[in-house]
Amino acid sequence: MAKSAAAAEAVPETVGQTVIPLVNSLQDIIARLDGDAAAGLELPQVAAIGGQSSGKSSVLEALVGRDFLPRGPDICTRRPLVLQLVRHSAPEEWGEFLHAPGRRFHDFEQIKREIQLETDKEAGDNKGVSEKQIRLKIFSPNVLDITLVDLPGITRVPVGDQPSDIESRIRTMIMQYIKHPSCIILAVSPANADLANSDALQLARLADPDGSRTIGVITKLDIMDRGTDARNFLLGNVIPLKLGYVGVVNRSQEDINFNRSVKDALAFEEKFFSTLPAYHGLVHCCGVPQLAKKLNMILLKHITDMLPGLKTRINAQLVAVAKEHAAYGDTVESTAGQGVKLLNILRKYCEAFSSMVEGKNSVSTDKLSGGARIHYIFQSIFVKSLEEVDPCKSITDEDIRTTIQNSGGPKGAMFLPEVPFEILLRKQIGRLLDPSLQCAQFIYDELIKISHGCLTSELQKFPILKKRMSEVVSSFLRDGLRPAETMITHIIEMEMDYINTSHPSFVGGTKVVEVAKHESLPPKTSASLSGRKDGTIVGSEIQLTADRGQKSRAVFARDATRRATSDQADIDAGTLTGGRQVGNSQVGSPSKLPSVIQLKEPPITLKPSETEQGATEVAIMKLLIKSYYDIVRKSIEDAIPKAIMHFLVNHTKRDLHNFLIRKLYRENLLNELMRETDEVLIRRQRIQETLEVLEQAHRTLEEFPLEAERIEKGYDPAEHATGLPKIHGLSEDGPNGIYTSSPNRYSAHQASHIVI
Repeated sequence: MAKSAAAAEAVPETVGQTVIPLVNSLQDIIARLDGDAAAGLELPQVAAIGGQSSGKSSVLEALVGRDFLPRGPDICTRRPLVLQLVRHSAPEEWGEFLHAPGRRFHDFEQIKREIQLETDKEAGDNKGVSEKQIRLKIFSPNVLDITLVDLPGITRVPVGDQPSDIESRIRTMIMQYIKHPSCIILAVSPANADLANSDALQLARLADPDGSRTIGVITKLDIMDRGTDARNFLLGNVIPLKLGYVGVVNRSQEDINFNRSVKDALAFEEKFFSTLPAYHGLVHCCGVPQLAKKLNMILLKHITDMLPGLKTRINAQLVAVAKEHAAYGDTVESTAGQGVKLLNILRKYCEAFSSMVEGKNSVSTDKLSGGARIHYIFQSIFVKSLEEVDPCKSITDEDIRTTIQNSGGPKGAMFLPEVPFEILLRKQIGRLLDPSLQCAQFIYDELIKISHGCLTSELQKFPILKKRMSEVVSSFLRDGLRPAETMITHIIEMEMDYINTSHPSFVGGTKVVEVAKHESLPPKTSASLSGRKDGTIVGSEIQLTADRGQKSRAVFARDATRRATSDQADIDAGTLTGGRQVGNSQVGSPSKLPSVIQLKEPPITLKPSETEQGATEVAIMKLLIKSYYDIVRKSIEDAIPKAIMHFLVNHTKRDLHNFLIRKLYRENLLNELMRETDEVLIRRQRIQETLEVLEQAHRTLEEFPLEAERIEKGYDPAEHATGLPKIHGLSEDGPNGIYTSSPNRYSAHQASHIVI
């Protein structure tokens, strides 16, 4: 393309020459990021979309001023082409592909062939389509600084190796670009087709419903039916777009076949618009130079609007990646360095463990964690469960009567003996051992869970170290559980070995006898005793207070009347003893002797009989057991958590760090323990590269604030040429020379840098 007079001169430093190259630099920088890292960092750009054979490639070549894109009757653009044109002062021109770094292509026909080869390599040589980009830079003194994103044309009928859903695939690919608010859509539609059904405009409407970032381009105006024109479309009277329309005249396939240059095509376009009356007065929306001016103007304003949000997103991602990079740290290869790193990990691990137990780490808002769960186990599970236990529920009245009578031996007992009380009580105290040991096991399980939640991200890099630490910590906790269980067993045994009936809270003596008598009497007797003239309350309402003067060692004397020799009254005075009648002195007189009395064999299992006195004794025994059991229960509820905390929890907080060092900090183990996985090494490398890219993007963005202010003020388009020939005969003055893309009007201007 021939240089215009303005383009040949040294262009002064302008906002267009600085802002857009900076955006182009950012595109190069961010293009190095993978898909996930680049998410949310979409840069302002213009993507050209259109149906197959809509003239899209011709529009782009006209803007570039070079003929270098593959051509043909079928689909030509089969991979997204990101093209950056770089203006420089040297006379030579060349191209460079990202996939062939350092290699220069001086022949533009060779560039065209390379695009075709790369397309065939990825998409096949039979019309296939691929989403993978081709990135090309062209350096020339005759071009503008431009970035073009040329997307595959929309096709409806699959050809060659194209899948049956080719149309859907291409539409999806296009939407991946134009759906972002940062993208300006260049919707290319041919004038010789029904514009109301334009594929490009329909897709643009899906991505940009209000038309605020869509520019319509109407091509092939020169081949419309005779007597028709596109004036109403260009004025936006048919399908309104806020950014308006531009009409252009393309090179025909015949022109391409006969190698008609872009320069000649622009001259023909100039003549077409200047001679056709229908387009007079539409200088602002006719011709490739006007399209270049409009794109430049809109893009600069778009960059201004997008920069603050882009800076915020890049800074936020930079902070997140820097934090992740710091977590991975640097690769350590020396033994000394590995030792220091291991010690730091062990220290931080134990600090994290203690913090979780003490509740000093980040507090969860949705569930209990760490030490709060330990407290819950102690108070809401262990203590609550013990308080719900009835010590006499598992003892029947028959059990109590049997134990009492067994303790009396062959003579029976005049008083309620202490032995059955202690036997039955020890049995109930012994039942407290299992829940106490289970409580210790629960706390052990919680400490295991806490240990698994400590320093997870740090240990994830060292799987061998993580496994060994888990084994060592589990072993340490098991070692701490054993003395805790031993202490718990001793506590229960201590309570069983010494029944302290002198405890101030123990209820015995006459009070317990009165209550027991009341509870064991029949209802009518009980009713007669329920109230006295002096208002004293008796029976079950009697307060079970301590009576130190009369303790339960001899709490109740058995009724001697049940052992009275009533059988003596049944012996007749004339009962024979050895053949004599006592009292009458008659001896030796013959009489008939009575038959021998046979006793029944005692059954194998004997059960005590129920008596009123026995019922009272059972009631007394139950009251004594309940009273003392409550004393023991309260002591156990206090002592067991203390034992567990001392021997297990606090022991772990105090000594785990030293134990880990003794077990793991060994020179012969360092290489194995500190070996990272291949995934970690790869991830660290990627994070390092991402961090470098984001830091470079951040530095580049720091150059923008002053430029953004200058964009808002605008500049004189007459001072800076677009590098494209002007259309002579059309005035750029008048009301149509002013373009408004938003409620804030600003002068239409042009610059030597365009991003498409």
